[in-house]
Amino acid sequence: MLRNASEKTSQRITRKVLACLLTSLMLLLTLPVFAGDKEKDEDTFRAANLVLQGLLNDKGISLDVLSKADCVLILPNVKKFGIGIGGSGGRGPLLCRGGQNFEGKWSTPAMYSVGGMSAGLQIGGTSTDFVLLLMTPKVVTQILNGKTKMGTDATAAAGPGATAASATDADILTYGRAKGLFAGVSLGGASVESDNDANHRLYGKTLTATDIVRGTSVQPSAEGKALVTMLDSKISKHSP
Repeated sequence: MLRNASEKTSQRITRKVLACLLTSLMLLLTLPVFAGDKEKDEDTFRAANLVLQGLLNDKGISLDVLSKADCVLILPNVKKFGIGIGGSGGRGPLLCRGGQNFEGKWSTPAMYSVGGMSAGLQIGGTSTDFVLLLMTPKVVTQILNGKTKMGTDATAAAGPGATAASATDADILTYGRAKGLFAGVSLGGASVESDNDANHRLYGKTLTATDIVRGTSVQPSAEGKALVTMLDSKISKHSP
């Protein structure tokens, strides 16, 4: 009888442990659903606007270089850890020029995420803002169609400053800012992909990144519109 009672007690404990493990697993699986909200998405757009304006106003990025870009990806407040600059990831808006040859106005922004980020140049600060300029139609197609790893699927190089001549033929030019210090940085190894959950929150339906930045029917959110307006005011036409 004692043995039977002990077995029943063990079975009850096992069932409770399994139930706790199952509950924990379900919480982990559903966590990303509750991790973000539209207000935070809008805050990211707002921060991205300030980051790009700061880089342009302080001549960290020249208007001439920006005017040659087909798309721009802005990643505000990427946290740093370890040696140099890095992070487990970041996110921010991608905007592209309209038209077949990227000669039109700037598009509605699509939210993107970046993971596995590490930089080859230490510029200090507890967090870093990044701006990536997509310079070729090839890399735009890659990034719109799926996950892209810089340095493997696309070439990336530190972007030239306002007074430097652009002599690189890299697919992506990268810039970083920390505590007011601006520098071109290399982001080899970072993976870029569309943040589909955030885009669904922002626009209220399932859309691909291509639908958002290459289509004409998706209207920007309030903060997204401010970002588009700022870019259009900086670059009135695409430079040859």
